[in-house]
Amino acid sequence: MIRPRLLPRSFYARKHPVAVAKDLLGKIIRVPRDGCAARIVETEAYGGPMDRASHAWRGRTPRNRTMFGPPGKAYIYLCYGMHRMLNVVTAPTGTAAAVLIRGVEPIKGHARMAKRRKYPPQDPRVGAGPGALTQALGIRMNWDGCDLVSGPVRIEDDGMRLRGFQIRRGRRVGVNYAGPAARFPWRFSIRGNPWVSRAKA
Repeated sequence: MIRPRLLPRSFYARKHPVAVAKDLLGKIIRVPRDGCAARIVETEAYGGPMDRASHAWRGRTPRNRTMFGPPGKAYIYLCYGMHRMLNVVTAPTGTAAAVLIRGVEPIKGHARMAKRRKYPPQDPRVGAGPGALTQALGIRMNWDGCDLVSGPVRIEDDGMRLRGFQIRRGRRVGVNYAGPAARFPWRFSIRGNPWVSRAKA
């Protein structure tokens, strides 16, 4: 591994969120204020005019405005009124696309993350699942729209590279209402990693 470096904005500013979702696997989410960091092990891509599972499918709203860019911002929203969801905004400004972070493996600040989740540090439930990881990392709702390059939560690259056979691809979770889009294979995870959520599409 190399010394972690911040991902540049060009990493996020790509045409389709699927490419970003795959490449985010193995990258590091860091919250500098309290020293917590975790490796991304599971993602889901959302966006495009054919994606009825996307928050932006019906257009811009006060809730989803961050999703329209610019790229490299954090899109954070509440699910079921209680679970914070962390998304990475992708694609050029004006194109609504994002990648949901679904699972992380703690690599720094294990005790703090475990305390927030009320599980032992080695228990995968600390970071497996989109609501679990935001609680573990202390992600706040008022960070919605913050810059992932210079804000309170950042994403870094320490040189970890995955080969094709190490990446599992499948359907996204909880989007059965989305018609044909429910079958899009836009969920990615590191094969065999215990910190990947156990949710089924």
